[in-house]
Amino acid sequence: MREVYFIKQNKEKWLGIEQVIQGKMKKNPDDLSSLYINLTNDLAFAQTYYPKSNTTVYLNHLASQIFQKIYKTKRVEQNRILYFFKTEVPMLVFQYRRYLMYAFLFFILFTMMGVLSAIYDKDILTVTIPNGESYVNETISNIKKGNAVAVYQQGSTWGSTIGIIFNNIGVGAKLYLYGIFGGVGTLFALLSNSMMLGSFQYFFYDYGALKDSARGIWLHGVFEIFAMVVEAMCGLILGASILFPRTLSRFNSFKNGFKDSFKIFLSTIPFTICAGIIEGYITRHALKMPLLLNVIIIFGSLAVIGFYYFIYPSIVNKKLNNHINDAVL
Repeated sequence: MREVYFIKQNKEKWLGIEQVIQGKMKKNPDDLSSLYINLTNDLAFAQTYYPKSNTTVYLNHLASQIFQKIYKTKRVEQNRILYFFKTEVPMLVFQYRRYLMYAFLFFILFTMMGVLSAIYDKDILTVTIPNGESYVNETISNIKKGNAVAVYQQGSTWGSTIGIIFNNIGVGAKLYLYGIFGGVGTLFALLSNSMMLGSFQYFFYDYGALKDSARGIWLHGVFEIFAMVVEAMCGLILGASILFPRTLSRFNSFKNGFKDSFKIFLSTIPFTICAGIIEGYITRHALKMPLLLNVIIIFGSLAVIGFYYFIYPSIVNKKLNNHINDAVL
């Protein structure tokens, strides 16, 4: 069968499946299974006769989407939270993985801008952080006393923890929701926070206290900063859904973009809470604990969150594709 005729023969069916995936048409689990079986038959035919065609790529993507739809209709209510973090979020992160890459590239660029700004303007930190002048003076005094992270030892542990958690969630919400301005708002918020980080780290380097600051700041900073970048990713997804609706109406594209990005944003909350707990209870003891313990906490945190957002989504996607291939075969 010629490919053109194959497409013409099945086009309406495939468009109907797209409607189901987008939630415009409701189907019960049995109907979804029938659609999936029918679609995998088309995919098997396309893989046999048009292996390098865009039609095969399209059908494989469609089969992946409808399989996810079926998977969600299974009885996951009893383990809904587990399913959300174990399967749903990783699938979305893999789907939008290029936005995570964009967010990290912008983060690195903006952080380097903060470092360069601090090199050429020693007073930049007084501008980039709240209450900059008094904070800088206090930190310089602490460094001279041999306690670069003394600022984290103020206040009660539980009070500091609660305040830090709510503050960081607020920062993350801005990074995400500012994406509604076509992603520009997210980039501006990321620029502000990244330049603050870059200039702050150079400030400690300039005063010969980079090692001590790293032992303290990055105990909680790994979760906090990594989550911030993921939240920026969510803002970019939101902005792209408005700017590039593709075949959907702009409203439906925004609705889908918001639904997907919000789920990813929610996945950062546990990491933000962990960062707040570490900052409130552990960072204040950073210079008193053995260096090896600092290293274990810092790189252990990096391994956990890096695995979850960079490696695990590929594992989940591979399992999904194996299920599809098994169904086709």
